[in-house]
Amino acid sequence: MHADAVVVRPVLPAMIRRLAPLLFLLAFFAAPASAQPSELVFAVTEGVTYQATPKEIRDKFAPIAQVIATATGRRVRTVLVPAYNDLRAGLRTQEFDIAFVHPAHVSMAEIKTGRYKAIAWTTGYTEYTASMITTAGQPLKSMADLKGRTVVTPDPDSITAWMVRAMFRADRIATTDAREPTPSTVRVITTRYQDAVPFYLEYDFAHAGVTAANAVVKSWTEKGGKVLLKSRPVPIKQFIVSTRMAAAEQQRIRDALLNLKEAKGGQAALDTVGYRGFVAPDPEIESAVIAWLGL
Repeated sequence: MHADAVVVRPVLPAMIRRLAPLLFLLAFFAAPASAQPSELVFAVTEGVTYQATPKEIRDKFAPIAQVIATATGRRVRTVLVPAYNDLRAGLRTQEFDIAFVHPAHVSMAEIKTGRYKAIAWTTGYTEYTASMITTAGQPLKSMADLKGRTVVTPDPDSITAWMVRAMFRADRIATTDAREPTPSTVRVITTRYQDAVPFYLEYDFAHAGVTAANAVVKSWTEKGGKVLLKSRPVPIKQFIVSTRMAAAEQQRIRDALLNLKEAKGGQAALDTVGYRGFVAPDPEIESAVIAWLGL
């Protein structure tokens, strides 16, 4: 609280001047309760490589916002942040009190800085893998066989593309975006959406493609395509909270999310958001993924 919250001027009557110190103390001690923010800002960022309208996303997360509001007793304002760089900017200044973040590389980068901490992971998305797919006729058997060839990935700032780069880095394989790869490098091209990757293989624009969408992989293999290899798993779709938030409030939100399935109305909320539930984060996995992604 600023010292000038109550201003006492010399021309005030003597009685007011005598009461001024008491008024100051009353203002000082009353301020913290009234200064408590009246709302929490809840940011939602879904992936850039899937197609969904803002209204669909907002409606989907409305029950989760209500869960957070009930757990904290505070109004929750949901903001949709589609652009990853906008999300990064807001997280950098801790503009968001809590965020649901699909792109793990963005959330984990913030966790590494200490500005945010994970409180819940989404069930069914704790072992998200990227699949390297090829046509049946491609004579590829390993990552090394991709040297001198072209690989297509989703959006370069998607978690899938980050995982692909980590795979190449782990195998010490250099990549390039030049028009033609050298015999020792892999040319990487990108397309925005996951479901566009097979198109590049079917029409020989790339020798291999990477997708993390199970539906795309299933459709591809059912048509005779093959999976060359898979990446290590990464947890995506994380709830993170600002470390500025009081620890007790963080815990209330965490408990509400982790116990949502058993709570009254919890299953209906999960049905609306489209997830089976939420689980506690694993710090060891978190640290390993941060290192693997090169954050």
